[in-house]
Parts: sequence; C-alpha cells; structure tokens
Amino acid sequence: MKRTLTILLTLTVLVLVNFSIWSYINNPLQLRSWTKTTMGVTFDPRRKEYTQKNGQFPTEAEIDADLAVLENKVHAVRTYSVLKGLHKVPELAAKHGLNSTVGAWIDGDLEKNRQEIETLLQVSNQNNNKIVRVMVGNEVLFRNDIPVQQLIEYIREVKKRTWRPVSTSETFDIWLKHPELVAEVDFIGAHILPYWNGIAVEDAVDFVFEKYEELKKAYPDKPIVITEVGWPSDGQPSRHATASRTNQAFFLREFLNRAAEQKIPYYIVEAFDQPWKMEIEGSAGAYWGIFNADRQPKYPMDGAVLALPSWRDWATGAAAASAVLMGLFLFTRRTMALPGIVFFGVITNLAASFIFWTVSIGAQQYQTELTIVFWVLLILMQLLALTILLIETMEIVEVVWHRRTTRTFQPLAPSPDFRYPKVSIHLPIHNEPPMMVRKTLEALAKLDYPHYEVMVMDNNTKDPAVWEPVRDDCERLGEKFRFYHLENWPGFKAGAINHALVETAPDAEIIAVIDSDYILSPDWLKCMVPYFDNENIGFVQSPQDYRDGHVNLFKRFCYWEYAGFFNIGMVQRNEYNAIIQHGTMTMIRKSALLEVGKWSEWCICEDSELGLRLYEAGYDSVYVKDSFGRGLMPDTMSGYMTQRFRWVYGAMQIIKAHWKSFKPTKKSPLTSAQRYYFVAGWLPWFSDALALVFTVASLVLTGVIFLDPIHTELPVNAFLLPTIGLFTFKILRSLWLYQAKVPCRLWESVGASLSGLALTHTVARGVWQGMFVPGKPFMRTPKYEKQGPLFAGLLVIRQELFLLILLMAGVFGMNSLEHFDNLSGKLWMGVLSVQAVPYLATTITLLMSILPHYRKGSALTIDEIDDEIVASSGKPE
Repeated sequence: MKRTLTILLTLTVLVLVNFSIWSYINNPLQLRSWTKTTMGVTFDPRRKEYTQKNGQFPTEAEIDADLAVLENKVHAVRTYSVLKGLHKVPELAAKHGLNSTVGAWIDGDLEKNRQEIETLLQVSNQNNNKIVRVMVGNEVLFRNDIPVQQLIEYIREVKKRTWRPVSTSETFDIWLKHPELVAEVDFIGAHILPYWNGIAVEDAVDFVFEKYEELKKAYPDKPIVITEVGWPSDGQPSRHATASRTNQAFFLREFLNRAAEQKIPYYIVEAFDQPWKMEIEGSAGAYWGIFNADRQPKYPMDGAVLALPSWRDWATGAAAASAVLMGLFLFTRRTMALPGIVFFGVITNLAASFIFWTVSIGAQQYQTELTIVFWVLLILMQLLALTILLIETMEIVEVVWHRRTTRTFQPLAPSPDFRYPKVSIHLPIHNEPPMMVRKTLEALAKLDYPHYEVMVMDNNTKDPAVWEPVRDDCERLGEKFRFYHLENWPGFKAGAINHALVETAPDAEIIAVIDSDYILSPDWLKCMVPYFDNENIGFVQSPQDYRDGHVNLFKRFCYWEYAGFFNIGMVQRNEYNAIIQHGTMTMIRKSALLEVGKWSEWCICEDSELGLRLYEAGYDSVYVKDSFGRGLMPDTMSGYMTQRFRWVYGAMQIIKAHWKSFKPTKKSPLTSAQRYYFVAGWLPWFSDALALVFTVASLVLTGVIFLDPIHTELPVNAFLLPTIGLFTFKILRSLWLYQAKVPCRLWESVGASLSGLALTHTVARGVWQGMFVPGKPFMRTPKYEKQGPLFAGLLVIRQELFLLILLMAGVFGMNSLEHFDNLSGKLWMGVLSVQAVPYLATTITLLMSILPHYRKGSALTIDEIDDEIVASSGKPE
C-alpha cells in the first residue's frame, strides 16, 4: 500500500510539472497592439478545397461572404485577376464599403492575357464601384514570363482606355533595375517581403522601410504603394526568417503601427490562407493570411498572442498519456526504488510531450491525402521510437535501482549425497581447425565430474585432413569420447545435434552443448548440474566468454561489447525467468528437450528458439553469470558482422513462428514478464531497422532539397526523437550501464559502444531480411580466419561506406545552401551527422580489425595462453 501511494504521488507530481512546462513554453506573448482599421489586404476567395487541378473557384455568394468578413476591418482589397468570377469583386466590395485595387493576371499565355485586359478595362470603366487603382500583372518580370517591353505595351494600352491610376506590381529590386518601367506607370506597386529575403523577424519591419526609402530616393517623383507586405504563420523557414503564428503577429502589429504613423499606403498579403499555394511557393505559401482558410482570425490584433492556442488540450493529452505509460510500467515493477520511479517518470513525460508536440504541429497545418499518409507514418515511427526509449529507460532503472531477488543464482557445491546424473556433452563441428578442437577436447577430458560422455558431431566437413585428426583425438582420449562424421547431412548445426540425441546414451539425463572453440573449467558440470534437482528447471545457462581479447584493439572492444549482454541483459532477464538460451555453455534436461520436439532445423538460431519452446512448455531456467568456459571471437570484421546477422535473422524467424505467444492474452503460454523481456530484447534491433528507414528518408528529402530548396520543407521535428534523441540516449545508456555493471574501464566501455554501433547496419539488414526474405542458410562463424587486405575489408562494408559518403555529402551540401542558413538547416545537418555516426563507427572498427596484432609487454599469444589453460586444470582466469 505504501509503495502504491508513493507511485501515485510521484505520478501526480510529474504530471503537474509536465503541465507547468507546457504552460511556461506557451506563455502569452505581449506585443504592440493594433486597434485601427487596416488600410488594405490582398484578396483571393479560393477555399482550402481548391487545387490547381480541380479548379473549384468560389461562387458569387462565397465571395460576398468573404468580403463581409473583411467589412469594417480593412479599407480596401486588392485582386490579382478578373476572370472566373473575380470581375464581381469590386461591385460586391463596394456593397460592404470597401475600395478595390483590381488586377489583370499577365503571364506567357497571350490569349488569356487579352481576356484579362479586356475584362479589366470593362470592370474599371464601370461607375458603380469603388475602384481606386488598376494593376496590369503581378511579378511578371520577376517570373520572367514576358519581356519588359511587352509589359510596357500592355500598360500603355490600359492607360489609354481607362481614367484610373495604372501600374504593375513587382518586387522592390525589379523596380530598381527597370527605370524604363517606372516611367510608364502612374505609381510604383512594390512587393517588400522580408521573409523571402531571409530576414529575421526582429529586423523585418526595418527592412521594409529601408527598401521603401530606397525606392523613394531612386524615384522621388513617383508615388509608391506597397502592394504586398506580410509574414507567414507557418511553413518552412527562409534563411533567418522563421514562419510562425507569433512572428506573423509581431511583424504585422509593428508594421501596421509604423505605416500608420508614416502614412504609407499598403496591402497586407493576404486576407485568407491559400493552401493551394504550397504547390507553387512551398509550405509557407499557404499561411500568409490574417484569417485561416476557414475564415477564422488566427489571433487578436489587440492584446497577448499564444503560439499554440490549444496548448492546454495537447498538454492534457501528453500528461494523460505519460500517466498511463508510467502506470503500466511502474505498477508491474514491485522491486523498483524511488529514484528509479522518478527517473522513468521524467523520461516518459518528456517523450510523451515530444510526441504530442509533433502531432500538434501537423494538426495545425493544411494537409493533403499524401501529407496525411506522410504524417501518419512519421507518428507511427515516433511511437515505435517512444516504445524503444521507454523500454531502454526501464532497463536503466531496473539495473541501477533494482533490489536483488531470490532469482540471483550462484555456482553450487554438490551435497555429499548428491546423485550425479549422467551428462551427454554435444560438440558440433564443421570444418574447424583440428588444433583448436583438440584444445577443447583436452579441456573436456579434465572435467571434474564422474558421469559424462562427449559426442563430437562433424557436420559435412569435406576434407579428411580436417576431420580425421579430430576423430583420432577422440579415440586417443578414451571411451567417453565418441566421434561421428556426417556426410551430406541436412539441418546444419541443429541437424547434427539432433542426430547426437539419437546416439546419446540412454541413461543420460542432461544434454550439454558447447562450441568447438571453448576451453572449459573442470568444475563446470559440478557447479551447474545440481540445479536440475528442481524438476521444473528446463535449462541452465552460463555466459559465453572469450579468451582472445588481448590479441588486438578490435577484439578487445568486441570482447566488452559481448560482455554487456551477459553482465546486464541476461542478469536482468534472469530475475524474471526470461533469459535467452544461446548455443554454448548450455545444459538442457533431456526429457524436456524430447518433450518439446528436439532442435528446430528450420531456424538458424535453434538454441534461442528451443529456449522459448521450453518456456512455452512451462519450464523454468537458471542463469549463473560466472564464467566456466571461454571461446574465440571472430577474427575479422566480416566474421563479426556475419555472426550478428545470423543472430538477428534467426530472431526474426522466431518472431514469425511464435508471434501468438507474445500476444497479451491469458491464453499465451508465456508469463507477462517473459513476453515483455523477449520483446524488449528484440526492440533495440528494430530500433536499428527503424534508423535505416529514417536514414534513407533523410537522404531522399535531402536530395529533394538540393533539387528545389525554395519549396521544400524540412520535417526536422519529426526526425529529432528517432534520430538524435534515440542515438544520444542509446550512447548514454550504454556508458551508464557499463560503468554500473560491467567490470571494464571507461575507455573500454566507449570501445564497446563503438563496436555495437558498427553493427547497426548489419542488424538493420538482419531485421528487414528476416521479416521478408525466407530461407537464409546457417552462417558459420569461422575461427582462425585470416584478415584480408584493406580493399577486401572495404568491400565487406561497401553498403555502410556508400551511406556514409551520401550522408556526409548531404551535410556539406546543406551547409552550402544559403536558403537553409538557419536553425532548421543546422538541425537537419545534425540529423544527417548523427545518422552517419554508425557508418563511421563501422569504418573505424574495420580499420582496427586490420591493424597488426599487438603484444603488450610480455603478453602471450593466443596459442600460448590456450596451452597454459589446458595444462593447468582448464580454469579460465
């Protein structure tokens, strides 16, 4: 009861803190107010349903309704065309007391230009409206649609046929470049849009008035009207200009007040958001309106402005989600100390808030069917990233702040009346160096146990010079050793040890399996077999350990990378009777093995699959983390990668075959803890597979950016948690847990992290191929493998090198794009850089693997150490 109250109190405090952070971030922004009537706005009545393909132009009633919204808020509206019903705007605007500036859209279509001009003149020459200006074209020269002389001819024609002031509208720099155009117009219609010039919002209003004064100085005798000025409320940044609701409010209020003080005529772009403009101007093009596309004001022009008006709803959702997640995890962990509860709660609240913040961004934007699919996929991947983050956080909590339980096992000393059951030791080999196997056999001969047999199963070794010496060694070592040479034998390793079961002595009760490179401690059986006195124990496991970590830096780092699993993961899983059975240093109750159906020959990780079936059958396991035998690690980067690929691919086979057992139902043969720890153990591999997806997506988006930097939006926020967030947490978690539970120095734990990162792409390939490519054969890890030259090693990691080159090219390319000289661009370069780290780690690890072997002081070679181990009782140091 006390613990439950502690958890509830912790949950409450953390949720309140979370809500307070949302409140602080969304603190109302105090801005200069605008309480007068705005002089003018550009007006386009098209709704958010409009696209350039469907051409759904508004009806006269819809135009009238829009103008009614603007009544008493602005003095005038400016249009860009007079076709497709827009010729009615001046008449309808006059009904609502609004003046009009009417424009004809001019481009490269000369026939349509003629229609625009004739209609413009017809509308302009009517007397029942309040037209104050006429515009012939909009940014025609900026788009380079027609030559300047042809535009001048259009202007001259309109001036001859109407009495109203006539001009065209261009960006301020175009006017400065074309004084001949200035000479033809009645006034200068200038677009001054500091956002597109990449000006930070703090300097944007000053920029507008600087350019206005520059035009006045260049053309002192010509009236100037700012025909477009504004700021978008959302969308991609433009250099130092950031599009946001608060930035738009800041810019507009500052500009409107200064324009009123200086009596400058202007038109704010624009009245209503136009989502269809995203196809032309990029995402920011949709968000220039004072009103959104639903004709609702985005914010008041007087008083404070909120960046996210509905932040309380999102904060409540984030708080509720984090409370549920914390409850699901914490109430199932009865042995967790208070610091662990707080740490887990903090990470959960931060992660849940990040997800809700990401969703809130998408919810405020205009979406198409394609972008909805894009956002759904991103959110699903973020949810997977969140799940991985929470599980890895739980691992930290359980390892660092977990109380010891009754499932912590130590080596046993047999009692005086202990009945020593017979053990059949199965030693599968395939094309192994005879001298290496000899050392294993000689250590087996020294086992301090009265009743055991050793069955050496040579599986499909073709060269008699390789397998016959092993046969001779078995004959030399005596009747306990039996040798079988299997020609054209199916089932790989599983097939060989299944045959060993057939040949096993009938009175054998325990099956033990070791790899052919292991040198055992004499007391292995004596210390571990007594656990089988408990009839519910199905298998007993001790860790894989290695004796060649001294050979070079590559193997030293690999050694500690392996050690993390056996000192952290296996220890914690053992607390919940959910360890992974691995194919060496394992013992299985023979009757249980036969009951569940022997070794699975369809799975290349037959050991882990058997362990799962034993759990499904209701058997328990024992893990003793003391080392009783040490083998050899892969000698090359190729061997290291092949071994890990086999483990991952085999795990995917197991998931596909046993997925029903992991369903959270009462019918599952596994306990809830077993389901959790098996899934939790595989999720980091899925994390690497997810990282590959994000890497490919990042490269594709970066390519799109290079092709069209102006119109491409970077979804940086959606990539931060699955890339930078998960990567940073993964590294910190590794270093933290290693320092807490693995007996190595800090630099060795860093090396272990480097080695683990080097396998990221290999793991990702294993996941995707394991899920979708059936029938991969068993991949043996060769021993005493000779390291090839550098070029051969680079070919092994050619995929990683290719991705590394692309990512680094992306970083340098982004750095050269002036348009992305802003926070989003730098964050995107950070995303690409973080994604490059695992591939860089692969390259560094490969280079370490081909360095010459080193000897520290008077260190012995691996063969010399092996000889000493075998000669001196076999006990590894």
